[in-house]
Amino acid sequence: MTKATKLLTVLPPDQRARLMTLAREVSFPEDTVIFEAGGRADRFWVIRSGAVSLTQRVNHLQRVTVATLGAGDLLGWSWLFPPHAWDFGAEAFSQVRAYEFDAAEVLRLCEDDARLGMALVRGVAEILAHRLELTRGRLMEIASHYRSL
Repeated sequence: MTKATKLLTVLPPDQRARLMTLAREVSFPEDTVIFEAGGRADRFWVIRSGAVSLTQRVNHLQRVTVATLGAGDLLGWSWLFPPHAWDFGAEAFSQVRAYEFDAAEVLRLCEDDARLGMALVRGVAEILAHRLELTRGRLMEIASHYRSL
């Protein structure tokens, strides 16, 4: 299993500094729903402290946690890809502090600085690949559990 990529650490210092000019510090109390699957994805966060559960609805009453994110992790990538709607829900598992980024502002910055744009897209792609690997492992665990029943 590969080590998780932290978005801000994959950017060269000068590009990270440019991106951080767009950051806004926010916090979410424990049990706050940050976003729901299907909602408009117009921002993203880099978690500074606390934990966030990524959830998927099984039915109208039940959700399952598909991943837990912590300090340094990227929360939200759907802003980068049409139709710009959240694929999962996100809920603060504990008190969370984060840097929030407006997607439109970040995309404008990326258009102005192609190197920053490429580094950001590569960073997000690495994160998605890592999360896909984790999800595949989790599904294999679940499948093996059901096979043993």
